[in-house]
Amino acid sequence: MLRTTLAALVLAGLALGAGGCGSGGPLVAPTRTATSAAPPVTPAVTPPVTPPVATVTPTATAHRETDPDPRWRFYTADHRWYTSPWFVGSHRIMIGFGCNGSPWYDHDPRCPGTEGFHHGIDVAMPCGTPIRAGRAGTVLPTSAPGAPGPAYGVHPLRLRIIDSAGAYDVVIGHARRLFVRPGERVAAGRRIALASDSGAPDGCHLHFEVRPPGGSYTSAIDPVRWLDLTG
Repeated sequence: MLRTTLAALVLAGLALGAGGCGSGGPLVAPTRTATSAAPPVTPAVTPPVTPPVATVTPTATAHRETDPDPRWRFYTADHRWYTSPWFVGSHRIMIGFGCNGSPWYDHDPRCPGTEGFHHGIDVAMPCGTPIRAGRAGTVLPTSAPGAPGPAYGVHPLRLRIIDSAGAYDVVIGHARRLFVRPGERVAAGRRIALASDSGAPDGCHLHFEVRPPGGSYTSAIDPVRWLDLTG
């Protein structure tokens, strides 16, 4: 009976030892409390700064003479600047065709008051401005009937032009350094002379005149149609 009791006590102690130190029960592996992982941090992206686009308001092109002549006087209310196949650049008209108050011309009975009559169109331009043939023509000799006088300068130039409108003479006044010879056929667009103040008291300019073939200045007609101004 005593042995049976001792055996029971030993078995009970072994059972207690198997339960661990003071655990009161079997060992249980500790568990970790699951925690939510923090979301990845995305760095803030700053959009590139686009510089403001400047707004440009188009303005009219301002034309200016490269070398204005202080002697110029404008006897016209037309302040526009013109281009033409007859000259290089953009320029203003000094004196138009017909009656005007310029002091360079004697009084004409066709004009009011003391106004004189101008037989062409004067276009103000600096000395040395290239003059071109606005239309194809033939250079006439200075000795031909209707040759321009000294008032047109030392190198007046006359072109006989024949087109659908018929035949007519274009007179270029106050030119210098001619690039063509009498009898020469000239193509449209070719440089024929340079503007100057030869025979012109009011500064460097182009005098453009149109006459019937062989006609004098008294038979000149308004040349605006042939000058082909754009402005």
